[in-house]
Amino acid sequence: MPEFVKTGIEGLDSILNGGIVKNAAVLVSGNPGTGKSILGLQYLYNGVEMFDEGGIYLTFEETKDDISQAAESIGFDRWDEFVESGRIKVYDKRTLLRSGDFSSTLDTILEDLQDTQYDRLVLDSLTMFQLFFENEQEQRQYLLKFIDILKDSGLTSILTMEQSAVFPDTEIGLENFLTDGNIYLIQSPAGSTSNRYIWVAKMRKQPIKNSMFPLEIDEGGIEVYEQAAGFSMMGDTPPMFGEEDTGGLE
Repeated sequence: MPEFVKTGIEGLDSILNGGIVKNAAVLVSGNPGTGKSILGLQYLYNGVEMFDEGGIYLTFEETKDDISQAAESIGFDRWDEFVESGRIKVYDKRTLLRSGDFSSTLDTILEDLQDTQYDRLVLDSLTMFQLFFENEQEQRQYLLKFIDILKDSGLTSILTMEQSAVFPDTEIGLENFLTDGNIYLIQSPAGSTSNRYIWVAKMRKQPIKNSMFPLEIDEGGIEVYEQAAGFSMMGDTPPMFGEEDTGGLE
């Protein structure tokens, strides 16, 4: 029986039937504005506040101040406290892009990755990570190496990925096959507004509910509506990708 790491995000852990399998690396994809970075921040914040699990946040796109402001704006009021106390370690773009060489960058974080006080990791984003490499073979080699390091270090990780296509099945990349799970955040037009959905497409070693579920982003972060009652808050019922998937054990 696998051990699960709860995200602490209302509705999501239920869809995942308990959370993310411990030591897994999960890819969260979506186009801009769908909530990928918020999900990553919430995963780390909840880890400390709810479960006493420290985390590491790697961002190639923001500064530490940017991240602090984003966390505060969504209601994660103790983010700075957790960072200052070392419960959350932030590597921002100033650190990660300093050398321009992935091997050097990887060396700068290895010590913390192997530090047992950390249980969770978020990489935001894999899109920028891939710019270090010249071809797909090199990308695959280093991504596999990086994921192996995360698992060997006992980290349960979320890696975000920009996606230009609105619907996930139209854009499947190499990274989808190298990670243990794929979660898609989808934003669909609805008149003058838009509706947001989450779809857990794959999770190794665990059953999942792989229908598309509505979500909201509000004060306190993301909330997923597992029950049909949630649809009335989000608009029309979204298209269904399937019922509960009990064949997701790989």
